[in-house]
Amino acid sequence: MPPKPKTHSKWICQQCGFVSTKSYGRCPECGEWNSMVETIVTAAEEKKSSLAALAPRSTPQKISDVVTEGFQRIPVPMGELARVLGGGIVPGSLVLIGGEPGIGKSTLLLQVAATLAQSAGTVLYVSGEESVQQMKMRAERLALKPDALYLLTETNVDEIAGHIERLQPKLAVVDSIQTAYLEELTSAAGSISQVRESAARLTRVAKETNVAIFLVGHVTKAGAIAGPRVLEHIVDTVLYLEGERFHAYRLLRSVKNRFGATSEVGVFEMTQEGMIEVDNPSAAFLAERSPEVAGNAIAVTLEGTRPLLVEIQALTSSSAFALPRRTANGFDMGRLLLLTAVLTQRVGLKLSSQDVFVNVVGGLKITEPAADLTVALAIASSFRNQRIAEDLVVIGEVGLSGELRTVAQAQRRLLEAARLGFKRALVPQTLLRMKDQPDGIALIGARTLGQAMEVALIR
Repeated sequence: MPPKPKTHSKWICQQCGFVSTKSYGRCPECGEWNSMVETIVTAAEEKKSSLAALAPRSTPQKISDVVTEGFQRIPVPMGELARVLGGGIVPGSLVLIGGEPGIGKSTLLLQVAATLAQSAGTVLYVSGEESVQQMKMRAERLALKPDALYLLTETNVDEIAGHIERLQPKLAVVDSIQTAYLEELTSAAGSISQVRESAARLTRVAKETNVAIFLVGHVTKAGAIAGPRVLEHIVDTVLYLEGERFHAYRLLRSVKNRFGATSEVGVFEMTQEGMIEVDNPSAAFLAERSPEVAGNAIAVTLEGTRPLLVEIQALTSSSAFALPRRTANGFDMGRLLLLTAVLTQRVGLKLSSQDVFVNVVGGLKITEPAADLTVALAIASSFRNQRIAEDLVVIGEVGLSGELRTVAQAQRRLLEAARLGFKRALVPQTLLRMKDQPDGIALIGARTLGQAMEVALIR
């Protein structure tokens, strides 16, 4: 009877991959609570991984000897996805798409796989969560019937790699990386070890075969992909599919892209027919605006290289509590607290007894400070019950002393506002010296938040 292999325990953080010989309630590396999981490791596994790291697998090449002919991006029929990817799919790239359950990741990727199967060639869709019959039912519901789309239900990474090498598809989709596993690892599927090694194995397959691979990643309660630091370092591109469950719009956001710009955003609408591209997202976000109501203002935010016009709503009401509430939906809470403090101290609005609510319409999340002035004016409009002009857009960052600061890509923002029919733009005073001011829209400058309120609010 052969002797049993020697084993020992390791505690591995499921968020950052930190390894320790003892358990911690809080990971010393990333600070996440209750993320340390015990993993049984054999001496043979450790020896194998150390020897594999020493084995030569490639040879250096002069850059002048590298041949790039025939190595072009694969065109993507979906323009919004092509924008986020940087113009198309790079052969041999590994793309990770994360998002909350039910947000539409599998629906979007099945549509992408079907359209590429019609235009580019063979595509392999591998699912560890659905049978091939269930995938076909979903494809029929979306009216997708491509002949070159192959379906596979498999979770063994070695089997998946073998099918990719034999089939040589233009694109392979693995849904999801948390269900994939390697037999030589004793940990369960979805653990940090399995996720890391499975992604590394698929990366090697993608680079050796020049087959682009899309991975689906589940998110944690905090909204990050499980094992984010590990996966984000391995893959070439990281995309997040965002959106409110009860809103129709979905935003595909790029947070890492080795072959294109980061922070690009593609806008889709979730319907019964699947994900439909929104060609003019600014018009869609403003379709139901109510300019005759106080507390509404239009911001011009920049998502990557795309300017978007969104409606920001604010509401103030007398608080029934000793500590008034501050609530923000789609806007940073820290920025909201800063703006309410500036409005109170620098402008004289008595918000200390007011509940303040701010909402970004359409489910969009604004992270840049260029919307500061819009939010501040929306709050002042609601507090004074004075509406803001219908043909006015607001652009500017607010400082702690109430001064207005310029923003990046102002000309691009103003061109988008003019294209949608806005006649005036309230901007920081320094932007009036901007060269090549866009036609069709008049610029109104203000140095302070108080001056901006005098211009924007209609008495």
